[in-house]
Amino acid sequence: MSIILASASPRRQELLRQVGCDFTVMISDIVEDNNQDLAAEDLAILQASDKANDISSKVSIDDVVIGADTIVVLDGQVYGKPIDINDARQILTRLSGREHQVITGIAVAHAGKLWTDYVVTSVRIGNISAQQIENYLATGEPMDKAGAYAIQGIGALLVEEINGCYSNVVGLPLNKLSDILRKAGVTLL
Repeated sequence: MSIILASASPRRQELLRQVGCDFTVMISDIVEDNNQDLAAEDLAILQASDKANDISSKVSIDDVVIGADTIVVLDGQVYGKPIDINDARQILTRLSGREHQVITGIAVAHAGKLWTDYVVTSVRIGNISAQQIENYLATGEPMDKAGAYAIQGIGALLVEEINGCYSNVVGLPLNKLSDILRKAGVTLL
């Protein structure tokens, strides 16, 4: 039995390494679509499930496949990764001085079964000036992050408050993942 992470995210890989998980990476061909008419939690679970199922169909039934999808929600609007620098600028401007939710859906596929769940963390971004946004954009960090910021990087300077799971905001809620893996017969601790 092998554990496979169905994600190219270096942050998710780093989080799994942090807890001593031995895994390989296979990148799913699933294209995320944040415009589906679903509740945000259902959308995150669906996209995580699609990734896990995609990779699960390509490997041994004994393998354990982890899929995850992280989105940011503000006023009912779902934000994934920015499509370009202007999109990142608009997202950061909307988040400035406001609280939003970071939702990660998790799916674990193993032995023909699928276990899913999600985690919600509230994050408040401080009041950030247009110049601070431009300075942050110049770092390049916002471009491949849901919500256009990285709490584990320079983006930590933007975060005023967090209520909930930190690793969820990074992209993989480790405690919830551990619970789901245990249901699938895999223990990390």
